[in-house]
Amino acid sequence: MISMTGFAARRGSGLGYSWAWDLRSVNGKGLDLRLRVPDWIEGLEALVRAEVQKGLSRGNVSLTLKVVQEDSQDNAAFRLNPPVLAAALAALGRVETAALAAGLTLRQPTAADVLALRGVIDAGGQDDDPGPLRAALLADLPGLLADFAAMRHGEGQALAGLLTRQLDSIAALTAEARIEAAARNATQAETLREALARLLAATDAIDETRLAQELALIAVRTDVTEELDRLSAHVAAARVLIADPGPVGRKLDFLMQEFMREANTLCSKAQSLGLTRIGLDLKTVIDQMREQVQNVE
Repeated sequence: MISMTGFAARRGSGLGYSWAWDLRSVNGKGLDLRLRVPDWIEGLEALVRAEVQKGLSRGNVSLTLKVVQEDSQDNAAFRLNPPVLAAALAALGRVETAALAAGLTLRQPTAADVLALRGVIDAGGQDDDPGPLRAALLADLPGLLADFAAMRHGEGQALAGLLTRQLDSIAALTAEARIEAAARNATQAETLREALARLLAATDAIDETRLAQELALIAVRTDVTEELDRLSAHVAAARVLIADPGPVGRKLDFLMQEFMREANTLCSKAQSLGLTRIGLDLKTVIDQMREQVQNVE
């Protein structure tokens, strides 16, 4: 079992650069992969995306890569880009003019604000061939993905243990419900016999066919055998899914809906405090299990 929750970080250096990877994920209905990598390293994003997607099927995944040119005597990593700086200042002037026309007063931007604008400072290495750096980063990526996969598998094993214990609780409650249902049936049968005896003593004009039909309807409305059998079948199916090494989150999520359906029906047919209590306990465990299933890939 694999969890959709995971995190991995990795640092590296080479070719006059240092870099830092950050990869994390949380649960999601599908696969939503968001990358933030330096756009001046041509072709890197597409290659990284393809590699990350190979081992994922679901989750909201974000990957950030920061690349910095190591300090040098000419401080090339911090070169201003005059054309972009001029364009940025012109744009800021137009924004201020429009704001004044609308009767608004804006805070004056600081030099740090201007430098933070995209492209004002040249990313180190833009004038160099990014091929060797791209190759070095791609060579470093498998280590990050391995750490990420290891954490997701570790989280998945913990989830599998928790879900197994919850299934054990559901199985135990189902067995308890069978015992309670048998006891209830005996009491219910005695109650029906007493009511029928009083009715027969009170009148002779009873349609025996109609009476048999009513008794049969009562038996059907209160019989919980099918619900308990289906709960046992769902427990067995869930155990098989937990042992499956592939992505099973969607199947488990559907199974949780079926679990809850049977528990609700059990409560509606209970007609005894004991069965009602068991049904409510079942719903509590199933709801807790459903919350954990949301994290399974």
